[in-house]
Amino acid sequence: MSTRPSVTRPGPWAFPQPERHETSCGATLLTFDLPGQHVVSVQVTCPTPLDTEPEAYEGVGSIMARTLDEGAGGRDAEEMVELLERTGMSMHAGVGERGLAVDLDVPGRRLPEALSLLVDVLTRPTLGKDEVARQVRARLAEIDQEDANPGMRAAREFARTYYAPGTRASRPTAGARETVSAITPDVVRARHAQLGPVGSTIVVAGDLRGLDVRALVEEAFAGWSGPAAAASSGPHVRADDAHRLVVVDRPGSVQSEFHLGCAGPDRRVEGGWAPFPVVAYLLGGSPHARLDAVLREDKGFTYGMRSMARPRSGSGLFMTTGSVRTEVTAEALDLTLSILDAPAAEGFTATETTAGVDYLSLTAPGRFATADVVASEAAARALDGLGTEHTSEVLADTLTLTPERLTEAYRTHVDRRWTVVIVGDASVVVPTLTTDLPVQVVS
Repeated sequence: MSTRPSVTRPGPWAFPQPERHETSCGATLLTFDLPGQHVVSVQVTCPTPLDTEPEAYEGVGSIMARTLDEGAGGRDAEEMVELLERTGMSMHAGVGERGLAVDLDVPGRRLPEALSLLVDVLTRPTLGKDEVARQVRARLAEIDQEDANPGMRAAREFARTYYAPGTRASRPTAGARETVSAITPDVVRARHAQLGPVGSTIVVAGDLRGLDVRALVEEAFAGWSGPAAAASSGPHVRADDAHRLVVVDRPGSVQSEFHLGCAGPDRRVEGGWAPFPVVAYLLGGSPHARLDAVLREDKGFTYGMRSMARPRSGSGLFMTTGSVRTEVTAEALDLTLSILDAPAAEGFTATETTAGVDYLSLTAPGRFATADVVASEAAARALDGLGTEHTSEVLADTLTLTPERLTEAYRTHVDRRWTVVIVGDASVVVPTLTTDLPVQVVS
């Protein structure tokens, strides 16, 4: 007869720590040797803050990123596709508020070719007339889609309402119709010329046995040069009148899309970042969270509401989003605001805290199980001026959280002066609203 094995609670898990090298070109190299991860992930980040884009050409960074894989190193778009398919590589580039990220996944034996391609993208992209024009058209079509999509429209209106007028954060990351329409290949090339190795980070993660990654990177990137990264204009500024409710009128809409947000912490917050992912999970991170327990399970108003803590430069946001049936919009909003305000007065329970801590800590090994996710985390922390030791510190700190600490963190650093955007039928929604917030209707 066999004896059933006992199941014990897993011990603490820490994020893999990299080997760090300063390359001769000026970039920082981070390598993560992850045995068994035979698809190697390479990510390069360049700190080109969004607010350094020329105001007349906002969105140029996104157009540049989207055009990088359409020709580089003397190859045209078709030759780039052929190279990627022949070598089993996949490449993607994008921009955020802090800069450009280019990531490439490749079988380990093809790493030298991948590094060579990345250097071509960073130093010798084609950025041709036809390719740039195609990406401009694609972005303009995307703006039309954003106008039609309630969630995207709400996100855009939230940024415009929450952030101070005239600031870059108040306008779309990928640019508006008038600025994108003005972008030319010369404008894109000028933006690309601002990329340089100083302040940039190269991350290589995967099974690196048998690979001298440091030597390969040094050889490939030896000729990379460029200006030092431009400095951001500073932290985001909240609008003086951000504490209000904006209804984006969609006549005949059967649902109302919610975007609610207020000032929150960034990752450098006093007392540590660990409480805030747990708080977001408890309020709107699962079917058992407070918002879904009432609005979905009890009332049947929604398929789900989600809360999130978004750390941004200088100051963050605490956000809640979701959609409800049009006829219950006012009641759903009142319930949402009361649920979000309650923890500051009532606190979190021990049972909730244990559930949140367990979820965030015990799922961490699974969340960071692959090379691409490890590389992405390291690249994102590098752009934020932090290392992956911060990720490990947050995970360790999560295990020490108590209901009192969660409550104090929420009460102190989530100000609950809500900016609310509703995309829905104003003729139905507005007459039923009972909130004390000033209300504005826009089309």
